[in-house]
Amino acid sequence: MKIFAIANQKGGVGKTTTTVNLAAALAELGHRTLVIDLDPQANATSALGVEAAPGGSLYPVFLGERRMAEQIVPTPTANLDLLPCETDLAGCEVEIARRDSPLGALRDLFLPFREEDSHEYVLLDCPPSLGILMTNALAAADAVLVPLQCEYFALEGLSKIINLVSQIGATNPHLTPVIGGVVMTMFDARTNLSQQVVADVRQHVPELAFRTIIPRTVRLAEAPSHGKTVLQYDSNGLGAQSYRALAKEFIERCGNTA
Repeated sequence: MKIFAIANQKGGVGKTTTTVNLAAALAELGHRTLVIDLDPQANATSALGVEAAPGGSLYPVFLGERRMAEQIVPTPTANLDLLPCETDLAGCEVEIARRDSPLGALRDLFLPFREEDSHEYVLLDCPPSLGILMTNALAAADAVLVPLQCEYFALEGLSKIINLVSQIGATNPHLTPVIGGVVMTMFDARTNLSQQVVADVRQHVPELAFRTIIPRTVRLAEAPSHGKTVLQYDSNGLGAQSYRALAKEFIERCGNTA
């Protein structure tokens, strides 16, 4: 099992879109994949066609009332499962903050889960903030994928998430997440700005930038409102093709992450 946090402290960068569609593309390739929705807004949950329900999140697991495996539900996509979210997960921030080692709370939950579960890839959809849930996800992950919108201030946001990952590793040597890659999203080939952001990222962090670039398309934006991934909603469209290409590159780049 390899665990990846899909994280960016900035909202509206295509984080949830990347989480659910990359997961769907991995599942389509035959890899058993799990999405864990860590954002109390539950956007990943609804985007995968699952209705949020009371008690249907990691919150009871943090409280010791249920096992992680008991919270997992199937999605309409073969090989793709989901640990949903609902608004009560926001209460985890208070619960985790009371612990002696709050940064490692989620990592501790994964220790037995790794031994008993058979998913190949676990993608953590993080909230767009620097709160406890996001830092726990970074600390629990084997690697971090950073969706980066092709817009102004993109590199500034990237430097912040890279610094945060470094700080977590420096704070506790047992928590050693790495940046697994940067996925450039919302690319508009008609604008000079999008072209410049791609060039800047490839110049400053060439070893981190994925070759695959995710375009800004109407179908990608519409799919979540129908409770579908773009692979279901517009299977032959540019968005679906891009996420299929990203999944193949992801396996090539990150498949052997320890």
